[in-house]
Amino acid sequence: MSDRRIAHLDMDAFYASVELLRYPELRGQPLVIGGRSVPAPQRQADGSLRCARLRDYAGRGVITTATYEARALGVGSAMGLMKAAQLAPDALLLPVDFDAYRHYSRLFKAAVREIVPQIEDRGIDEIYLDLSTHEEDSASLARRLKDSVAAATGLRCSIAIAPNKLLAKIGSDLDKPDGLTLLGMDDLPTRIWPLPVRKINGIGPKADQKLATLGIRSIGELAAADEHWLCGHFGQHYGRWLHAAAHGLDEHPVVTHSEPKSVSRETTFARDLHARNDRTELGQLFTALCERVAADLVRKGVMACTIGIKLRYADFSSVTRDITLAEATTDARMIRRAAGECLKRVPLEQRLRLLGVRASHLSPLAEPMQPELALD
Repeated sequence: MSDRRIAHLDMDAFYASVELLRYPELRGQPLVIGGRSVPAPQRQADGSLRCARLRDYAGRGVITTATYEARALGVGSAMGLMKAAQLAPDALLLPVDFDAYRHYSRLFKAAVREIVPQIEDRGIDEIYLDLSTHEEDSASLARRLKDSVAAATGLRCSIAIAPNKLLAKIGSDLDKPDGLTLLGMDDLPTRIWPLPVRKINGIGPKADQKLATLGIRSIGELAAADEHWLCGHFGQHYGRWLHAAAHGLDEHPVVTHSEPKSVSRETTFARDLHARNDRTELGQLFTALCERVAADLVRKGVMACTIGIKLRYADFSSVTRDITLAEATTDARMIRRAAGECLKRVPLEQRLRLLGVRASHLSPLAEPMQPELALD
């Protein structure tokens, strides 16, 4: 039996919870964060707060997160706001404030590091911890981590401790909000196998759909499937992984440091844009993306040798192009020039719904250089 103890700590409805610190009178109401050009709440003369509502939104925006009251109405992350408005028209709608979310992200991670110094950072609101060498019992350690996060941020989190990352990730979602979940291999039949297969991190929509067509909807049904049969339908590598994951097996370590492989920024337009008719607006957005990529490179202490673009057309088809520089750079003008060269190599007759800029083949930041373009 493995002695590993892996924790997954996930902040509860993180963006919405940060907003509720700022606007505590909104607690208990269905609240959605997301969208473009959403007005911030306005304090009225009588002290009340005036907020936008989902029914008033028009555009292509998607939900970034929602409070549990909003989720109870059927809306959730990544859902289009126009669709969500049909389900919960009276839900309150607030704009995204990434500066505030990054601030609280730093606070909760610093609080955790005071107890467990090495963490695997999985994003703005979740981390993995390897607790295998800690002598404190799991329940006490989990409570101490949760209390530390609450004291530092005023926010709640859910934490699960399990023999591996796969089970810890599933477990942190079982008892939300403010959950504390301890899982062992003995808990598989009662707590894991009844869950839908999509709860396994690594089973996406396409695999979920294919499994459903094969009569497999729960993790337990997947665990009961023959490994060779799964390999026949999904290939050797993925079939073996599906079989192992359904039995709660995962040997992936907690990785406390990794080098970035690429830096990218992209934006989906509020309306489809045309390269000729909307040239000025597109040019401004294109330049801004390049400037943000350049700033991200400097912040991460790296420079890029390859610059690429991504376009998604109105019909949802996509195209990418890239170009390799003679020398690595962090210079926004050079990135803009290289990305512009890529843009010349794609058809621009269709209207566009998304534009992205990507920097890859990264190396540690050195002295600023003035590279020459070398078309790949």
